[in-house]
Amino acid sequence: MTHAVDLYWSFRSPYSYIVVPKLLELERDWDAKVQVKPVLPIAVRQPDFFAHADPLWFSYLMRDCIRSAEFAGMTLRWPRPDPVVMDFATRTYPKEQPYIHRLTRLGQLASERGHGLALLRAVSHLIWSGEVDGWHEGDHLAGALAAIGLDLAEMDAVQAAEAERLDAAIKQNEADQRLGGHYGVPLMVYDGEPFFGQDRYDQLVWRMRQKGMAKK
Repeated sequence: MTHAVDLYWSFRSPYSYIVVPKLLELERDWDAKVQVKPVLPIAVRQPDFFAHADPLWFSYLMRDCIRSAEFAGMTLRWPRPDPVVMDFATRTYPKEQPYIHRLTRLGQLASERGHGLALLRAVSHLIWSGEVDGWHEGDHLAGALAAIGLDLAEMDAVQAAEAERLDAAIKQNEADQRLGGHYGVPLMVYDGEPFFGQDRYDQLVWRMRQKGMAKK
């Protein structure tokens, strides 16, 4: 019996970036399958979500996500550019977004083709690791996908041609995410039980083992 986990995941979430290597290990080492369900960031779904947040919220987030990455043995730097464009004067997010819709569609398309986790790992590492500036420029993104056997030009053509269908699938992911028990990312749902945050990964594995998940 393969134990299935639904993963609700955003390209703008540092914690989503941090959890992916562990989920790849889960699939590699255990009788488990992770079904990738990309969602748009909350800042895009609700553009005023952060407008009235306490300033301490953001300062703590920055400290915590860098610490969490270090604890996981990963590097993290806030992306340049941010996958979601923000109006710093109003702390809101304009409707027109040049990056995040393309990225999320690529994630959905890769998931449909059975390469969801591999693409999340490759692209999130490019965006979040701090190894490159201008992840959106030149051949950075194409190179990241080529390294896992995917063709960015071909996938870009499909995501552009099938944008309406892919956007509908992403909206369904967002609806299913709430039914799963939370609105944040990363959210892992196993056997109807939600596990929110990369720091709940160990509890996820504990529960899966309780319910019979065995090593390969």
